[in-house]
Amino acid sequence: MSAKGIILKNLKEIEEKEKIKILYSVESGSRGWGFASKDSDYDVRFIYIRSLDWYLSIAERRDVIECPRSNQLDMSGWDIKKVLQLFKKSNPPLYEWLSSPIVYIERGSFAQRLRLLMPSFYAPISCLHHYLHMAKGNYKEYLRGEKVRVKKYFYVLRPILACMWIATRKTMPPMEFSELLHAQKLDKKLADEIERLLKRKRAGDEMDIEQRIGLINDFLEAKLVYFEKHVETTRGEKKDSKDILDNLFRDVVINTI
Repeated sequence: MSAKGIILKNLKEIEEKEKIKILYSVESGSRGWGFASKDSDYDVRFIYIRSLDWYLSIAERRDVIECPRSNQLDMSGWDIKKVLQLFKKSNPPLYEWLSSPIVYIERGSFAQRLRLLMPSFYAPISCLHHYLHMAKGNYKEYLRGEKVRVKKYFYVLRPILACMWIATRKTMPPMEFSELLHAQKLDKKLADEIERLLKRKRAGDEMDIEQRIGLINDFLEAKLVYFEKHVETTRGEKKDSKDILDNLFRDVVINTI
């Protein structure tokens, strides 16, 4: 059975076990970002809906489903109500799900309706904070020494490139690394170095502990300093839902289950 076949089989089993309906499921990790190797995990995320009675109960209930990791397969999902709450806050991981190039399930119009609403709820500064925090954390953990985990460069490069996209375009960055990279006017030597690293990563070369790449480190350090100052002087935006998301929630719950 193909990888996609195994994933769909697992999603069906989750639906039956949890008594849910999956509206949308995508690849959210390195395979969706476009720098996976053949041994990379499958990071499957999904949005689900339960019965109307479940939402009308006064009981506090868990709104996340997390499945045990097995055989390169990492699967978890969020309830539709949680999704809409996060959507209102311009949650970057959720917005990435909605633009993932690898879709396993898309039922009905829910995901598309959210995509159409994204321009109204997207908050650039909130997303910039998210990607900067990610870049800072990964840089501190993986890239500060003379010897570094070379494959981890992508987990700092990608959020930094996303920050650059947001600062210049004020729109949600694309999920795929290559699109982010090619959208920037980088020094040729730097761009070539990143491209060489990307080819190695995709080819599955051993890329564990190696000498740090000074050219890339210098670039990342400069951008981290720049965006630290940038976020301090940029104000956030307030978004008004105007009942749009409440109406969407009611419509999908009533008409889907």
